[in-house]
Amino acid sequence: MQTWVGRHLRLLPALALATAVAACGGSSSPTSPTATGNLTVMLRDSPYSSAQALLVTFSAVAAHTSGGDFQTLPFSGASASWTCDLKRLNGTEDLLGTGALPAGHYTQIRLTITSATLYFDNPSTGAICAASVPVPAGASAPVTVPSGTVYVNGQFDVTADQTTTIHLDFNGDQSVRLLGDGSYEMTPVISVVSVQ
Repeated sequence: MQTWVGRHLRLLPALALATAVAACGGSSSPTSPTATGNLTVMLRDSPYSSAQALLVTFSAVAAHTSGGDFQTLPFSGASASWTCDLKRLNGTEDLLGTGALPAGHYTQIRLTITSATLYFDNPSTGAICAASVPVPAGASAPVTVPSGTVYVNGQFDVTADQTTTIHLDFNGDQSVRLLGDGSYEMTPVISVVSVQ
């Protein structure tokens, strides 16, 4: 007949093993931080020829990771929106968004446009792209943007500790149409010019 002490002494090795396994399973090694690189999106335009200014306001710029989600790029100064006079981007380009993104392969740029307006009498002054661009004096017309989201396909990589720059062209003449009722509509035609 086993004594109480004998029964419990036989359990000690099993308890010691279970405790060791639990201790090993409970310890966690620190996770390594995700490698990041920088992405800069530059914008230029083949401008709408029938106006002096075309102010377009963007509310978001994002890049799509291969097999993943969209990663949002901030505007300069952490502004909530960014306005560009596309007419003045003819022959030049300006910054649309820039920031750190996880390193990896990307397949698309997504632009969200909240508003657009044509100005017929005078060009804009000041910054070409900024959180706020001064409105030119004179006649103007709102431009309806039926789909405020534009997807620009283009394969590119963001490499850790390096900067990748995407150059986009916004074709104003192909994007803006005068409708039969005298109103204007924009279906943005945007393409990737180069990736550097």
